[in-house]
Amino acid sequence: MKILVTGGAGYIGSHTCVELLNKGMEVVVIDNLVNSKAKAIERVEQITGKHVDFYAEDVRDRRVLDEIFEKHDINCVIHFAGLKAVGESVRLPLEYYDNNLFSTVTLCEAMRDHGVKNIVFSSSATVYSAGNEMPLAETSRTGMCTNPYGWTKYMNEQILRDSAKAIDDWSVVLLRYFNPIGAHPSGLIGEDPRGVPNNLMPYISQTAIGRLECLNVFGDDYDTPDGTGVRDYIHVMDLARGHVSAIAYMAAHTGESIFNLGTGRGYSVLEMVHAFEAANHVHVPYRIAPRRAGDLPTVYACPDKSARILGWRADYSLEDMCRDSWRWQTQNPNGYETA
Repeated sequence: MKILVTGGAGYIGSHTCVELLNKGMEVVVIDNLVNSKAKAIERVEQITGKHVDFYAEDVRDRRVLDEIFEKHDINCVIHFAGLKAVGESVRLPLEYYDNNLFSTVTLCEAMRDHGVKNIVFSSSATVYSAGNEMPLAETSRTGMCTNPYGWTKYMNEQILRDSAKAIDDWSVVLLRYFNPIGAHPSGLIGEDPRGVPNNLMPYISQTAIGRLECLNVFGDDYDTPDGTGVRDYIHVMDLARGHVSAIAYMAAHTGESIFNLGTGRGYSVLEMVHAFEAANHVHVPYRIAPRRAGDLPTVYACPDKSARILGWRADYSLEDMCRDSWRWQTQNPNGYETA
């Protein structure tokens, strides 16, 4: 089986490529390297001992997609490509709508025209409406998103749902991620954001190693046990396994399916800081900063449907997530630029 992975040089994409290759699948990656480095693909090949066909191109370029589908017998697409930071999306909404929506439409048109009928979409818990009771199930209310990033995920889900209804035998699996952290246990691949990190764990680890002076904790006045935001953090390798489970599921199902990928347990920002310090015997200086636009107080998953239907459940502990994040950071203090 040959899988096209859009955004496959990115954080989640690269770890998923490792899982796919280790399961005996062939992988083709397209990634424009806006949020990623080509070195990640080299590291994937190093970890697995297998080759990846890599196109350093933009998914919005239909000419390139046609070339890929004509050259490779693609059985399934996993669509990661997209801009992905909540706070940045509030500042740059037009860039997010252009990049994240146009890429999906272009990809779906190419799939339709080349007879490729299976797609797994990298969605997000940000599609869920504010005001839902926790934990969030796949049936919880969606829409009324609090930021443009969430709206692009919500709109992309709708694009794919409509495509699954209109095109015979299409199978669409929407995976709603919660908060991926951690890194491959080898320390060879991990999260390598450009500039100041938007996500918590690289912010913590870069502060711990001295790349950043201090961690900004955005808000300590939320209605949570310690006043800081609560999220469902999941190890990126558990998330990667979820994509393999989704591909297996698609072999016997058409239409549209939705699954949460989370642990079912929420941790606050300060709990994460203290867990990281305890797991790695380091100090993480932090200061309280104003709330960040678009953030919600508490978000965590109900993963029961994924366990029941996909046979998937998160295995890694919070301590594993913290240790693997620190191993990646210490082995690659400047990310992929270290090598």
